Amino acid sequence: MKVFSAKVDDGREGQDGKPSVGPVYRNLLAKNGYPPPGPDMSTAWSLFSSSVQKHPGNRMLGWRRIVDGKVGPYIWKTYNEVYDEILHIGSALRASGAEPGCRVGIYGANCPQWIMAMEACSAHSLVCVPLYDTLGPGAVNFIIDHAEVDFVFVQDIKVKELLNPNCKSTQRLKAMVCFTSLTEEDSANASQMGVKTYLWNEFLHMGKENPQEISPPQPFNICTIMYTSGTSGDPKGVVLTHETIALLVYGIDLFLDQFEDKMTVDDMYLSFLPLAHILDRMIEEYFFHKGASVGYYHGNLKELRDDIIELKPTFLAGVPRVYDMIHEGIKKALEELSPLRKQIFYALYKYKLFWMNRGHKHKYASPLADLLAFRKVKAKLGGRLRLLLSGGAPLSSEVEEFLRVTCCAFVVQGYGLTETCGACTIGFPDEMCMVGAVGSPAVYNELRLEEVSDMGYNPLGNPPCGEICVRGKTLFSEYYKNPELTRESFKDGWFHTGDIGQMLPNGVVKIIDRKKNLIKLSQGEYVALEYLENVYGVTPIVDDVWVYGNSFKSMLVAVVVLHEENAKKWAYLNGYTGSLSELSSLNNLQNYVLSELKSTAEKNKMRGFEFIKGVILEPHPFDMERDLVTATLKKKRNNLLKYYQAEIDALYLKLTAKIRS
Repeated sequence: MKVFSAKVDDGREGQDGKPSVGPVYRNLLAKNGYPPPGPDMSTAWSLFSSSVQKHPGNRMLGWRRIVDGKVGPYIWKTYNEVYDEILHIGSALRASGAEPGCRVGIYGANCPQWIMAMEACSAHSLVCVPLYDTLGPGAVNFIIDHAEVDFVFVQDIKVKELLNPNCKSTQRLKAMVCFTSLTEEDSANASQMGVKTYLWNEFLHMGKENPQEISPPQPFNICTIMYTSGTSGDPKGVVLTHETIALLVYGIDLFLDQFEDKMTVDDMYLSFLPLAHILDRMIEEYFFHKGASVGYYHGNLKELRDDIIELKPTFLAGVPRVYDMIHEGIKKALEELSPLRKQIFYALYKYKLFWMNRGHKHKYASPLADLLAFRKVKAKLGGRLRLLLSGGAPLSSEVEEFLRVTCCAFVVQGYGLTETCGACTIGFPDEMCMVGAVGSPAVYNELRLEEVSDMGYNPLGNPPCGEICVRGKTLFSEYYKNPELTRESFKDGWFHTGDIGQMLPNGVVKIIDRKKNLIKLSQGEYVALEYLENVYGVTPIVDDVWVYGNSFKSMLVAVVVLHEENAKKWAYLNGYTGSLSELSSLNNLQNYVLSELKSTAEKNKMRGFEFIKGVILEPHPFDMERDLVTATLKKKRNNLLKYYQAEIDALYLKLTAKIRS
């Protein structure tokens, strides 16, 4: 059996009330110790500035200009052009009073100005603080105040949020630099608050007129305070140093360098995940280190496919929902084929999958199948895609396998948190044993599982399961201004993630649960809610599902977001018409959804108390506008409960009355 991680220490049984812990695992490249970092790998600034010297003429940042409502082709700035602009922006910040250690906010959608502001911070040892309004109501106000932000770079459509009377912390700002335009009204309002305003080009000019020497950071200096999209309470400020970011990037470099298909200066990344979050930020840092290119989506996720066709990326990163949509799109196209062509497609699918499962690389498993069927799928993704990375939540095995076969590209899952500076584990390309798993430990950290007795997870059991704990070189320093929470998160030098993992015999980690989302039903049975949502989520009539239960009830209920196409198909076959909202109120559809959920539960051999006994049908996806999910689409369980409380109470009354009768 091929093994993908190295065991460097044995596990031990718990004693004196302490939990049992499993063996300690490391990346195979770090079996005998962490590799020494390469030259120019000490800070985020050294990563970028050395790349400018090596690749000055390479295309670095690309964007699409919108003129008269029409989106144009990609326009590019080279590494040298970006570097010059960064020096001017940095000089303007220093001329405005910014000193090393000063906090600088960046607020807006992904774009070249976002990155140039970030790199200007690094050049002068300033601390970059991403601002993000979907962290919850009042989050921007909280972060500006909590992080003590003095300067903000802002997208024009976000200016009004900053100048909102509820955003009282704006008054502490010394200056606000707008990416593109600023209305006279907004400028006047800012002036009344004592905040100087600049357009990007004005700030550039100021920097040219007042050149300043850069003040590069030391490895131990803070690079960024990144606030996490927590599911409850105020956002937490995760402090990441320059060394942490540099080592994470170098570790990815070492990891990818061991494979035949290497990342090169010719690679192209389409950026659409928020730069205010760690996954996209670290991917872009890696691409800049390689001298490769990053193109930004034009701002509308619904038109992402148009950006893909225009940019022709080689690398795509997304959360599972993105890949679910790609999967659904391919499946929908298949339904339109003739029965014969559909039959041929699935025969080719099974043939290629057979050889991939036998250990053949995806590009050699069946060139004929790729030519006859799957090259068309690849063409719809731009034609050059080589690698798809999924993170943020578990990707279903069904979707992962389907994409591995049909996209003619590597598909890997990774796992990590802001606190681990992104990738804590990462999958190996072309290894089918990793379908449904998140890979082995990253190069500069180590991992072990810890017992969670309440949930029955034992890291010394068979299979070994427990809370994922991490330590190493790529962990955060602290939660900013929150020493108590920092102490709670670290025990015996290990960061406790709150996620439940299973260690497979080949040294690969699989995420199976979330520690905090465990509830005990009134009959004393424990239920893992996220696990149930992952299982029930594959039901065809279900687009998304939130499972609810509490210790005063014996039954689970759920809010089911209907899969629009399948719900309308059911309506047509059963003689109903109307919008999805109108269909949602039908008792017959509720009964049908319950029967489908029951079928899924039976197929997965669930225990009786894990069956869903009642449903509320929801025609609209859980969204950020209603504050029901985080920016990375994790469910805000407390907010969901508040939103659906009345309907849940009514549903429980109905179920209780049914039992009594």
